[in-house]
Amino acid sequence: MNRLLTSSKYVFVGFMLLWTLFPIYWLTVIATQKSSDLFSKVSLLPSFITLQHLVGIFTEDHYVLPLFNSILITMCSLLIVLLFGVSSAYVLGGRTFKVAFKKTLLIWILLVRVLPPITFALPLYILMNNVGLLDTKIPIILAHVLVNIPLVIWFMIGFFANVPDEIVESARIDGASEFQIYARVVLPLVVPGIAAVTILSFMASWNEYLYSVIFIQSPSDFTIPLKLATLNSEQELKEWGKVASGGIVSLIPVILIAVLMQKYLMSGLTAGAVKE
Repeated sequence: MNRLLTSSKYVFVGFMLLWTLFPIYWLTVIATQKSSDLFSKVSLLPSFITLQHLVGIFTEDHYVLPLFNSILITMCSLLIVLLFGVSSAYVLGGRTFKVAFKKTLLIWILLVRVLPPITFALPLYILMNNVGLLDTKIPIILAHVLVNIPLVIWFMIGFFANVPDEIVESARIDGASEFQIYARVVLPLVVPGIAAVTILSFMASWNEYLYSVIFIQSPSDFTIPLKLATLNSEQELKEWGKVASGGIVSLIPVILIAVLMQKYLMSGLTAGAVKE
């Protein structure tokens, strides 16, 4: 019976791995086939491999610029989100500060995440148009901040709430200021949570498409999702190899940040239950 149960677990894990990794494998197959073969004889085990699509997106479609734009926008929004989101979660989740209408404030913050992103598109567009920032990267950065900061706050509240009061009181008795307690005592204890929200916020910002379509007006400001959407135009509906190659390139930063933070990811994803 135990052997059967163990075998079933291995079969289930193998199936989930296949389910998860096959789309990436198939994307790689499409990206490494000739354009003529994509409409005739694509197979699971291709006999011929070419890098013409991968080279083409950089030499013909100038893929470096959207890649740079995505990195710039994602990193700027991520830094703002972590700076304000983590500190706000510390105030709302810790026991040091007494916040009036705390539960009501948390509900309002959650509503920003629950409501559809399109809800904020028109107000943001009008606001950015009135201040003359539409033809810049600032609107898209602020839109990403708006979407991700409620996630960071709600995720990190549980971590700060679980920090023992004895540690904070001990640091306070030793003469540490509130900022020193926050920066040197509490933050090191919630590093797993910070790593988890960093990855989640990075992926949400990296893959964001709706606000890119609305706020980005110049091709020089295209992000990767927007660039991939325009590779197949109405005049040229056959650039699947380039789309697949661009998709593979877009996966690399996400994989890298996940690998770099995998030490903290699992504990961060399982330890952040919100408590009141």
